[in-house]
Amino acid sequence: MTRPPRRTTARAVRAAAVPVLLGAVLAGLAGCGTTGGNASDDGNAGETGAGPRTEVTVEPIEPARRVTGPDGAAVTTDAEPRRVVCLVALCDDMLTELGITPVATNSALLAHPDFLGPEKAGKVPVIPGGFLAPEVEAVLSHEPDLVIGLGDTHGKLAPALKGATVFWPVQPEKWQDSVGYLRALAALTGRIDQGEAAEQRFRAKLAAAEEKPSGKTALIIYGSDENFGVATPGTDVAAGLFPKISRYPWKSRGVEGSYSLEEILAREVDVLFVETLSFGDSDGKLSEKLAGNPLWSRIPAVANGEVHEVNSEVWAKGRGTRSLGIVLDEATAALR
Repeated sequence: MTRPPRRTTARAVRAAAVPVLLGAVLAGLAGCGTTGGNASDDGNAGETGAGPRTEVTVEPIEPARRVTGPDGAAVTTDAEPRRVVCLVALCDDMLTELGITPVATNSALLAHPDFLGPEKAGKVPVIPGGFLAPEVEAVLSHEPDLVIGLGDTHGKLAPALKGATVFWPVQPEKWQDSVGYLRALAALTGRIDQGEAAEQRFRAKLAAAEEKPSGKTALIIYGSDENFGVATPGTDVAAGLFPKISRYPWKSRGVEGSYSLEEILAREVDVLFVETLSFGDSDGKLSEKLAGNPLWSRIPAVANGEVHEVNSEVWAKGRGTRSLGIVLDEATAALR
């Protein structure tokens, strides 16, 4: 079936926001004493299993001029970067955790009240061109020491930035990756105390949520219309938390494609989290559009008033420890 252009755009943007699993495993951050997590965190929780308990002990972070992220990509800076341009919301999340404000961004995450808030975020310049095609000239106009972007989306910008600044491609696939990137950036910027504190807060929150998992079945869906998708552990960082706090019986198909309400209905979902993706034409929430389908009202979560429209900037795009902490707070409250 040929989809209208707007639906194709929705699929492309969400695919970029939550990348497909590439099989990278969490590795120690070479040469800087900033491992991405503890041994008991190793591996993914899987689609339906909780996996090992989260270790709350945080290993020390050491300042470094060269770090290697969880995906194996190394980055080197001559000095502690202070002027950072964010092309992906994970960057904004990490900088906020470290007490740094980006000199420019193309994300709306900072406007969230748990980040900078609307007033302060409004003072941060926005890179024109959007998430998929940020303008290189605009990026360089801010004279950045470091530019952080999503590897499979912004990697093509690297040649144009070479020689003028340092480009760091990130590609988080699970929460351990998010912690690893945070630790690496803390080492690079010298904000080791802030990095350790942020990691500790997140680990403690996740460990506490694991202590009292819900027996309810949860699901995260995303999109802008009836061509919606389902977030799955292993391809979506936020969804990767759910097997630890609830039943999340959904496996990745391994390919992109639309899902149907028949599939959702068959899973007997108790609590449904909905990420509406907006593309500048504010035309209503995804849950409101799906309500036109007669199958929608038969889903237990819908019938029981347990459909929660969530902030897609945080849930779908944030992917850092602060965003994931918000996801845990909101999810555990809804799953009680």
